[in-house]
Amino acid sequence: MTIDWRKEVEARREDLMKDLFDLLRVPSVREDDKATADAPVGPGPKAALLKFLEIGERDGFLTKNVDNYAGHIEYGAGDETLGIFGHVDVVPVGSGWDSEPFSPEIRDNRIYARGASDDKGPTMAAYYALKIIKELELPVSKRTRVIIGTDEESEWKCMDHYLKVEETPDFGFSPDAEFPIINGEKGNTTILIKVAGKNEGTLRLVSFASGQRANMVPDLAEAVVEVSGDVSAFAKEFEDYLAELPVTGELTSEGNTATIKLFGKAAHGAMPAKGINAGTYLANFLSYYDFSGPAKDFVTIVADYVHTDTEGKKFGVNHVDDIMGDVTMNAGVFAFDENKDDNTITLNFRYPKGMTEEEIAKRIEEKIAATSAKVVLTPGGKGPHYVSPEDPLVKTLLAVYEENTGLKGHEQVIGGGTFGRLLERGVAYGAMFPDSIDTMHQKNEFISVDDLINATVIYADAIYRLIK
Repeated sequence: MTIDWRKEVEARREDLMKDLFDLLRVPSVREDDKATADAPVGPGPKAALLKFLEIGERDGFLTKNVDNYAGHIEYGAGDETLGIFGHVDVVPVGSGWDSEPFSPEIRDNRIYARGASDDKGPTMAAYYALKIIKELELPVSKRTRVIIGTDEESEWKCMDHYLKVEETPDFGFSPDAEFPIINGEKGNTTILIKVAGKNEGTLRLVSFASGQRANMVPDLAEAVVEVSGDVSAFAKEFEDYLAELPVTGELTSEGNTATIKLFGKAAHGAMPAKGINAGTYLANFLSYYDFSGPAKDFVTIVADYVHTDTEGKKFGVNHVDDIMGDVTMNAGVFAFDENKDDNTITLNFRYPKGMTEEEIAKRIEEKIAATSAKVVLTPGGKGPHYVSPEDPLVKTLLAVYEENTGLKGHEQVIGGGTFGRLLERGVAYGAMFPDSIDTMHQKNEFISVDDLINATVIYADAIYRLIK
């Protein structure tokens, strides 16, 4: 039987767009301060999960809500289960958008909204692919579950809970990366550098804040500094500092207190070199001044070991594997308050085989041993993941990609972490194409309409080949 998958997708284009827009309108950022037993990571992710399950129930699928952590939409029967892992939570919107992040709109054949490409758009594409198979009543020999998470962008609480109470699929993919395929993912760990607060000196650091998530390059940093002398001279030095750099900023003052803002460029924490880290640039500026105690340690560590280094070379943690590539380091969150003793520099590392999170933490400790700072390795880190290109899953997915695009497929390893790594035979598959513009975790996030439609065609073809 020959199926014109593109024709089937085009016949459902309007419905696909409507359902996606409804999902994109749900502001599904994790909010710990609003989390409850009934909404474990906040009301937004829960609402988005319920919306997706409502769509599945409407279309006649079996659906299950697993304690508002996650859920699945199920089709077919058989001894094996294909798992398709997506997520409806999104990173914070940040600043500088040209449109409302949760009011999706199409401009220049692109769907603009937070979550359009990461990961509501791709997950909806995979869902519609399965919907087509169901509506055509095609014979299948395996069960398929579209599994929807609510905490992929943070701690993966959703999948930790789901896989404790639900069976683990035998194989599968996550539509949360790029084509041709992602069959390898680096290890992922977050390390905290902790310092106290109270400080004195020619200048006093009252506060320093930058970043919202460990896996985002911060595009805004703000510090409040008390100056013992002339604030105008300090302001002029800040202006001079900015003159030759790829950042902008502003300084306001009241009395002898200066408030400094510095603006960089956001990017995904897996590719920190694509961003401009506002936090490190601001700390680097402040490192030229005579702070004391913990404040000095805070700005000096950032300036000496983190600023302009996205590979951990200055900490001595850089390492390269022939298949999986090198270490990347993203300084995602900076938090300092002189009245607190729990101030933090948050570093997110993506690392290949041949390196461990314990080794990374140990080397950082050695480098900053002379300071008052302490190193904390956070729980929940994930080691490197790799599926052989000889695996039938990888071969099938690459064949589908090649036949639908006319392009040569090949294996890839990324620093980003996807739900594909939850399965021993799990990969990431789309929805970005080699020529797509990556706006994940950035302002004005979008997915092109053409990419959305083309991905849905590929997913329908791939899913059917895997389960027939």
